[in-house]
Amino acid sequence: MEKLRPRRKPMSEINVVPYIDVMLVLLIVFMVTAPLLTQGVKVELPKADAQPIDNNQEPVIIAVDKNGQYFLNLGKSPDSPIVLDDLQDKVLKILRNKPNIPILIEGDDQVPYGKVVFLMASLQAAGTTNVGLITESIPVPKR
Repeated sequence: MEKLRPRRKPMSEINVVPYIDVMLVLLIVFMVTAPLLTQGVKVELPKADAQPIDNNQEPVIIAVDKNGQYFLNLGKSPDSPIVLDDLQDKVLKILRNKPNIPILIEGDDQVPYGKVVFLMASLQAAGTTNVGLITESIPVPKR
């Protein structure tokens, strides 16, 4: 006769070790990719009390740094400064494909005023009818 083995109870604990491994891998992936998502030209924006714009399209952002150099941001980090004539040609090509795309200027508060005026005149010559200016909001004092 065979001996009957006692039946084991089913284990009611969840093994979380694989989940911890996956979580740590995802954490490393996000830590590596996060700095790549926030690249751009360093500018000190002027402060103004303005409402944010509502638009579903990704805008074209033209940055002007404190040295008066222009940078075109088309969804990726601008690599090098661009000459105003080349900038005008690129904006003209963009407007041919997407005539209602918003164009925003991100100017450092130390940039000479004339640089922004030349940029706006160049954008107007390219056919832009609506140009926005990016500012930082003014902090509201606590009462």
